[in-house]
Amino acid sequence: MKRPAPWAAKVVALLDTGNKAAALAQIKVAPSVRDVQALQLLLGRHAQWKKDGVVTQAVDDQIASLSHPRLHRSP
Repeated sequence: MKRPAPWAAKVVALLDTGNKAAALAQIKVAPSVRDVQALQLLLGRHAQWKKDGVVTQAVDDQIASLSHPRLHRSP
């Protein structure tokens, strides 16, 4: 059994309170792909956020950027 991702629940809570800018900032600094996928699953359960194009695009972009290997790493 998977343990729930607390990060995803906190981002959904930010969206529920109406703080969309803070939620988008948190999505951009997501800790891992698994956490963003958990957020995507939670957003799918909320009808109002499933329709929001900005939030879904940010989630999709972050999944894509975290999934690809990084070309440049700092030493």
